[in-house]
Amino acid sequence: MAAPLTLHWSPKSPYVRKVMVCAHELGLVPQLKLVRSVAAMLRPNPEIMAVNPLSKIPTLVREDGSVLFDSVVICEYLNARAGGTLFPAEGEPRWQALRRHAFGDGLLDALILWRNERERQVPLQPLLEAFELKTRASLRMLDAEAAALAAEPFSIGQVTVGCALGYLDYRFDAFGWRAQAPRLADWFDVLCRRPSFQATRPVDG
Repeated sequence: MAAPLTLHWSPKSPYVRKVMVCAHELGLVPQLKLVRSVAAMLRPNPEIMAVNPLSKIPTLVREDGSVLFDSVVICEYLNARAGGTLFPAEGEPRWQALRRHAFGDGLLDALILWRNERERQVPLQPLLEAFELKTRASLRMLDAEAAALAAEPFSIGQVTVGCALGYLDYRFDAFGWRAQAPRLADWFDVLCRRPSFQATRPVDG
């Protein structure tokens, strides 16, 4: 039986990783057909554009041909499809999970822009400094919240923060974020023992 869901995917994208972590946690990986897709900013991909004119991943094509994007929507859809608990239904747990989800995505956005600027032939130093400042401030805040991250029920909030920290490991190894946020690093090391995070480590190639 063919997989009912098609996911435009890359093992290097932290946004795709977020979707895949959710899929593993929810037991939905067997329902996914993974289509390796390159979504370079300056080279729109016609295959992705056929279903998502923005040429971005992740993009999910459902069994009826309808399309969902981006990772925020796809993760919530997968949770609803599986009847999961990654998105708390109500009350303070919901707001904390959504807050961490938004913060983790915002940190990822800053990191990707920082990396893109860093790789320009002549990077703008003020931009590099601004991205570094935001990242250091984000790490300080998350380090102060490490105990709460560990104590709260596992949700999309921890998934997204974990994917952002994984991207720091993958693309900013020399930045040494762990020394700046030791409590957060301890929490992340425990998080990385989950099978969903072990199965979705970013790889080159």
